[in-house]
Amino acid sequence: MPCYAFHVRTAFILTSFLAGAAAVSAQDNQIQLDDLVQAAEQWARDNLDDNALRVLQNVDRDKVKQLLADLQKQFHGDYVVELGQLKDTARSLQPLLERYEETLPYAVWLKTRLDYLDVADHFRLTIPAPKPEPGQPSLPAPNPAPEKERELWIEKLAARPWPENAKPYVSRLKPIFAAQKVPPELVWLAEVESSFDPRARSPVGAAGLFQLMPETAKRFGLRVSPFDQRLHADQSAEAAARYLKYLHAHFKDWRLAVAAYNAGEGTIDNLLKKRKTRTFDGIATHLPAETQLYVPKVEATVLRREGVKLSDLGGG
Repeated sequence: MPCYAFHVRTAFILTSFLAGAAAVSAQDNQIQLDDLVQAAEQWARDNLDDNALRVLQNVDRDKVKQLLADLQKQFHGDYVVELGQLKDTARSLQPLLERYEETLPYAVWLKTRLDYLDVADHFRLTIPAPKPEPGQPSLPAPNPAPEKERELWIEKLAARPWPENAKPYVSRLKPIFAAQKVPPELVWLAEVESSFDPRARSPVGAAGLFQLMPETAKRFGLRVSPFDQRLHADQSAEAAARYLKYLHAHFKDWRLAVAAYNAGEGTIDNLLKKRKTRTFDGIATHLPAETQLYVPKVEATVLRREGVKLSDLGGG
């Protein structure tokens, strides 16, 4: 029975992720919903028993779409700690996605984000939720202070070796960043975005080493069809460097520029105005949950790989 329950659960999760990925993506040449679900069903026919297959075939596809919508909502939601609840599901899902060619890009994308869920779960377990007022609903735990996040990320990455995929890319891409007058140390953004795996693709359409969205890629000179230049290391690096240069010129601060790379410059501009501040720490706990985790991870990664802090980088 435990084995059967596992297969049923993983079959549902796999189908849910595949269908949801197709539903939310705006990417040209993206695999469509029916193709993705059929791919999942074929995988199931090859791997699951008859009972599990019946569960998979009876999945409501509207509910499937909603599952990934809920996942995306939590990544872009307000509270870091709520992401911690996704940790076990994501860790079960990721190796399943790796098994199938059509879903491998999503597996690569998800694998680089498992760290976020680990860190979020740490804070979920260590930050107490506020006591609810009588007759009022419970409130989530507050977001961790940015300094606490930086400390935890530095500790988490302290012994992490280079990603295997980074070796052919780092020395090759640093001159591209330098040519754009962007600190070459920022090539390590690709470790955070994709673990230097150009196959990575997000459910909402970001792709390549630097996870550029289609409109951002086109804005900085790349084509996304008929051949997607985001999948070419040198071209995606140049576009990412140009975007970072633009963001740093706009915000005059690398933490804010990196936050905008993840959340969009409009989000950062609006928060700075609303909070009447010009610093990252002044808006950190009000950023989307993923961005709250992303910026200190970038900081810790650059510190681990290059021994330099974002605040000490020049250029832009």
